[in-house]
Amino acid sequence: MSVKRRGELYRIPSQGKIAGVCAGLADYFGWEAWLIRILIVSGVLFGMPWLVFLYIAAWFILDKKPANATNPIMDEHVPTSSSVNQASVEDIQSEPIKVKARIWQAGEPPKQAFHDIRRKYMAMERQLRLMERYVTSPEFTVSREINKL
Repeated sequence: MSVKRRGELYRIPSQGKIAGVCAGLADYFGWEAWLIRILIVSGVLFGMPWLVFLYIAAWFILDKKPANATNPIMDEHVPTSSSVNQASVEDIQSEPIKVKARIWQAGEPPKQAFHDIRRKYMAMERQLRLMERYVTSPEFTVSREINKL
């Protein structure tokens, strides 16, 4: 049985509501940020006020997540129709899709993941059609003959 290695624990202010501590914890554990927020608020409301002090301490102790340490789940890039036409097949294939099995896990619901996979294959199909159209065109034949000279 393999153990999944976790990355570093950071706070992510760009995805957080106050300081990004809950977003950082969610990223570290692979859970949704809303679940961590609900757990923290519920804990404070139901008799654990020391969580406020832990949150403030984490705010000052944890470093901000560096720009080069990206998480594909949280920082997903959804290409627009114009960028798909210009994107290469390698760019389209490099975007990982993580499907969540349980509601508290980070990732996409299966239905959304299916639509994203379908969108990627349609973009690759368009790229392939453009390449086939060029290779079978007279322009390609003339260009190839000129290059042979």
